[in-house]
Amino acid sequence: MPSDLESVTVLVPGKLHQHSVDRIGRTFRLVEIERIDPALITDEMKASVRGVAASPAIGGGMIGPEFMAALPNAEIIANFGVGYDGVDARWAGEHGIVVTNTPDVLTEEVADTAVGLLIATIRELPKAEAWLREGRWRGDGNYRLSPLTLRGRSIGIFGMGRIGLAIARRLEAFGLPIAYHNRRPVEGLGYAYHRTLKDLAAAVDTLISVVPGTPSTARAVNAEILAALGPTGVFVNIGRGSTVDEPALAAALADGTIAAAGLDVFADEPNVPEALLEAPNTVLLPHIGSASEHTRRAMADLVVDNLISWFCEGRALTPVPETAKIRPARHSG
Repeated sequence: MPSDLESVTVLVPGKLHQHSVDRIGRTFRLVEIERIDPALITDEMKASVRGVAASPAIGGGMIGPEFMAALPNAEIIANFGVGYDGVDARWAGEHGIVVTNTPDVLTEEVADTAVGLLIATIRELPKAEAWLREGRWRGDGNYRLSPLTLRGRSIGIFGMGRIGLAIARRLEAFGLPIAYHNRRPVEGLGYAYHRTLKDLAAAVDTLISVVPGTPSTARAVNAEILAALGPTGVFVNIGRGSTVDEPALAAALADGTIAAAGLDVFADEPNVPEALLEAPNTVLLPHIGSASEHTRRAMADLVVDNLISWFCEGRALTPVPETAKIRPARHSG
């Protein structure tokens, strides 16, 4: 592997955390283009680019087959974020390109946000604050008693990965029973496992979705699942907006099928359906699950550390499962 990283060209298409960009510029030969678009790739880039660092969730676009095929010497795509649905990792794996993400460094932050969002939704904290700020506490008296409480609730987690487990441990400390649904049970985990999402929703009154956006999870939380959750049900989504049938969710909130929802993610960000914006029983956040300076900087570092490890040692630090077995085939020696 080359020891002179300054000779390695890394492409940054679109927006990326500035700390990543600065480190790439100091370490590699940095090339930037305005957005993720194969039409912007020049002949010189086709010949020289060996790494890509990108944040499709921020920069827009999709790193798909056409974009990757336009970079025949690309060896690694370092994705900013634990979710990597903005990269066609299967195609990359089939064509010898390793894809990395940024797990672990954001786990605790996102879990904190999930619990905060749950409590804010159940106890109507944003409305209560608005009551105070608008002078209504002084003028109209105390804010109303919240119809919902965390006391006596049962928690269902859809997606018991790193973040799901961190959320479960926090809520277990609240004295709440935990259950979950995954494609398969997690070995050695004592929480109740349900084979289907519908079974999980029927068994709990609080459903927290943490799953990534994949074809198998698309609109998995639909009208049937929400009906199973029931009229005292609270739904929280900290994973991906594509996993929810948003029209069905809006209808369930409007007609009392469920009681409330707290959402940090949406199917077509930053566009939020009007029906959800108008729903009085929602708390809506602009995808801030990991959005602290501390955590985003750690994510930015891991993006660059993956590139350095790949080009110096021939291994990625956090490859995604679809590309975990890939080893350098070019420019070795």
